[in-house]
Amino acid sequence: MTLRAGLIGHPVGHSISPRFQQAAFDAVGLDVRYQPWDLQPGELEGFIDQLRQNDALGANVTIPYKEAALRHMDGLHETARFVGAINTIVNNDGHLQGYNTDVTGFQRSLTDAGFNPSGANAVLWGAGGAARAVAWALIWRGIESLTIINRTAVRGGRLRHDLASASAGAKLRSMGADDEAVPAALQHADLVVQCTSIGLKGGETEGQLPFDPNWLADATFVADLIANPVETPFVRAARGLGCRVLGGLPMLVYQGAAAFELWTEREAPVDVMLAAAHAAMSERES
Repeated sequence: MTLRAGLIGHPVGHSISPRFQQAAFDAVGLDVRYQPWDLQPGELEGFIDQLRQNDALGANVTIPYKEAALRHMDGLHETARFVGAINTIVNNDGHLQGYNTDVTGFQRSLTDAGFNPSGANAVLWGAGGAARAVAWALIWRGIESLTIINRTAVRGGRLRHDLASASAGAKLRSMGADDEAVPAALQHADLVVQCTSIGLKGGETEGQLPFDPNWLADATFVADLIANPVETPFVRAARGLGCRVLGGLPMLVYQGAAAFELWTEREAPVDVMLAAAHAAMSERES
């Protein structure tokens, strides 16, 4: 029997997850078909329920459903419970367990890039499911302070409140994107992480910037969670200012590798996945 797994989101046509996940299943000889599942909001609950069937391994979850999908799980891993969002669903004989592998994916990508967040002053641009995972990843790595900047101040404040319960001493604040303190917060940051879909290829904001990159200091380490394109306009602008930068492709692959291991209980062929991801992006950009 051919098993199935896939990516739940909207839109998902831009994603290269099907390419590198399928390459991983093929590399270890598993009969699994990984597909993109583009769902409208009203379709989410019913579709997730179908993942209980015995031919379903589970799913990855991306924008905009990382928080909504959590409400339809039978159980949650501790990290997912802390984060308040999931990006991986595992079907255990009809019992759906929610995980958040974005946390380890982001931590691993930062380590590979040579940035140690311990003691750093960090800024998150965005307050959605991905931002929640990054916030916890940074708090657990010992950051000094975290500023959350979001288009709507209320949502950013909600994330700050949720983090405060176990922030391990990190100083927390939040503000709206139009707050007059935003430029100064960015100017004094050691690390800035762009956690929204602004700049996503194929999305409504393709080619756009989340904020004026001139607000960044040249010593700031800048990360953008968007993996398509490999170099977003924001990353390109930050690089031009002299900042060290990190695109979203490594995190995407590392979180996907962690999901693969949860579904299969096998070590993920990370080198195969990275090669497939880079090949997919090269094809799209050529």
